[in-house]
Amino acid sequence: MVRLFAFLCSIALSTAAVAQDKVILVGNLITDADTGSSGPATILVRDGKIISVSAGTRGAADTDAEVIDLSDKTVLPGLIDLHVHLTGDPGGDFWKEATEPSEWGVVVGAKNALLTAKAGFTTVREAGSSQYSAFSLRRGTAEGKIPGPRIVAAGPALAIVGGHGDTTGFTEDINEHLASGYSCTGAVECAEKVRKASRAGADIIKITATGGVLSQQGRGLEAHFTDVEMKSIADTAHSLGLKVMAHAHGARGIEAAARAGIDTIEHGTYLDKQAADAMKANGTVLIPTLMAFQGISERLGKGIYTPIVENKVRAVAETAKVFMGRAYRWGVPIAFGTDAGVFDHGRNAEELGLMVGQGMKPQEALASATT
Repeated sequence: MVRLFAFLCSIALSTAAVAQDKVILVGNLITDADTGSSGPATILVRDGKIISVSAGTRGAADTDAEVIDLSDKTVLPGLIDLHVHLTGDPGGDFWKEATEPSEWGVVVGAKNALLTAKAGFTTVREAGSSQYSAFSLRRGTAEGKIPGPRIVAAGPALAIVGGHGDTTGFTEDINEHLASGYSCTGAVECAEKVRKASRAGADIIKITATGGVLSQQGRGLEAHFTDVEMKSIADTAHSLGLKVMAHAHGARGIEAAARAGIDTIEHGTYLDKQAADAMKANGTVLIPTLMAFQGISERLGKGIYTPIVENKVRAVAETAKVFMGRAYRWGVPIAFGTDAGVFDHGRNAEELGLMVGQGMKPQEALASATT
């Protein structure tokens, strides 16, 4: 496989103002996955921005510029991961959220932001975190204080009370103390929580539209919010200029989210033809996060997950190997997202191989992560 290097990676890792021009000599350049590679090229970077791209590499370096020789590499735009959790790492006991302060998430996030940029990803969507940890991390990378990618941050996810995304697994007084404050019941309260998230600084609204695999409930993966609640969330978010991303596994929950106007479906494990048709009719995009299923399967039988979670992981294992391929054949729009944080950060690009393994053409997989 051709080794891929993101030409914006060195810019994303810079923590200081760029004082010197950089000339990048490229062996093979891909600017657009749809048009393919264009051969050797020279990229001029000034003050952290690409100024020009020209064919060929001879005579390109001027004496005052720093020359980065990638003439034996294929170079492409920085990759985009639409589903990460920078402020968390995989595994660990679920009860640790009762003992670790939310500020610790910023420390973990700084570590993972660097790993993500080094892996070639220069833009990510932070798909759920504690109240302000992702927003602090977003500001840190934007201002160059923390090396890492551009971050589009959701903050806490909206969930039903006691559902996936709400705090469960403790005694009721501890659940209440740890709750994010974004669980809601009914259309009015859910609209209020969207507005609260917007006020707090969310770039996008994240909801848990169905049950989930890693939460402590064993009650299935179908719809959590009612149709009226999901439509209220989508309409309120859109009125504020925000899109909505919905964690969703069960087919009827996926279908309901698409009909409600949700913009992206995260995971989509039990997608069927009826749900796929609803997604296509409403322009809803699938973010398959195949690496999430890979990551949790690697941890089975190691005492990392509770028995409830292990049972759900085993139940979803086989459909996780084929569902994206079905969506692809049915014509559902698909974009790149991994759920990094469920597996080790820095492995994001392995998603490309899994997408191709379910039938997507390599060129299309690359397009899903760049355009």
